[in-house]
Amino acid sequence: MPAPAVLFGGPSPEHDVSILTGLQAVRALPGARAVYWAKAGGFWEVDADHEAGAFADGVPRRSERLRLVAGEGFVGKRRPLAVSAVVNCCHGGPGEDGTLQGMLDMAGLAYTGPNVPAAALGMDKLAFGQVVTAAGLPSLPRALLAADADPPFPGPYIVKPRFGGSSIGIDADVADAATARARLAANPHLRAGAVVEPYRPDAYDLNLAARSWPALSLSAVERPLRGDRGGPILGYRDKYLGGDGMVSAPRQLPADLAPAVEARLRELAVAVAGLVGLRGVARIDFLAAGDGTEDLWVNEVNTIPGSLSKYLWVDPVISFARLLADLLDEAVHRPAFHWSTAGADGTALRSAGSIASKLA
Repeated sequence: MPAPAVLFGGPSPEHDVSILTGLQAVRALPGARAVYWAKAGGFWEVDADHEAGAFADGVPRRSERLRLVAGEGFVGKRRPLAVSAVVNCCHGGPGEDGTLQGMLDMAGLAYTGPNVPAAALGMDKLAFGQVVTAAGLPSLPRALLAADADPPFPGPYIVKPRFGGSSIGIDADVADAATARARLAANPHLRAGAVVEPYRPDAYDLNLAARSWPALSLSAVERPLRGDRGGPILGYRDKYLGGDGMVSAPRQLPADLAPAVEARLRELAVAVAGLVGLRGVARIDFLAAGDGTEDLWVNEVNTIPGSLSKYLWVDPVISFARLLADLLDEAVHRPAFHWSTAGADGTALRSAGSIASKLA
């Protein structure tokens, strides 16, 4: 019987964190295949018992090169791998922006997490912000940062990569428009575009996870805590450099919130899940100020969150094994794509006449 495959890594700044998530998932799925997506772009089947250090210098020894082939899936030296579904643990970059999802669609492989449009929307901070605003949900202003124009609101600012996650490449407490524009050339993570938002030094983060199968459900709310460095925002170091990815990051869980604030946050989370067409498990991030009764904003959605947000399911309690089993069940029974040829019945071809007449 085909086994699931856990896919991790990828040509992304979040490559290393993706390995941590993938190895956790492989351990929780006995018999699963481990597929590593190298920084250089190739796919490799690797030993499921590897520890993180085995990937520090690239592809581990005694790994088998794979090809991802349209209509066939992952193919080894002799034959396609028998895979029931793919658990996508690739954070950021092409693993989370719709590129990998399209590749898996073309290969005919069932997979967990967002489909192509949901992945693309979640990765594009400008588009996501505009969708949230158009839906009437509370959000801080967000605009494209251009080299030849000032933002439409005063500073100080937060400058973020338009495409990316995990706080990588973010500059906070940027004093003015000129300084913000200067970051476009100085920050390599902004080469594909940047967005700018007002910097609120009094704001803090509130997050929860949402999953779509077997029914829409929400986790406990967490309040992430900043590390000893006390930076202006919750940074990459706070989130991921404690040893086990997001699992070991400092947090208040469940967050100490007024009942009305938590109820409003959950209402907003359900609305965001509907807007993005939630599939799989996502982490929805909010910003709040004060006690949150007046200032509560939708910030971002992370469609393939670190450690698949397994640490947030404390109320209700959902084990990692159960979370993965439900993700795989959804992957098989709720396909990410459905192509249709309805209407392509040959009528237009039979009535077309000659191609030569169309070129005249």
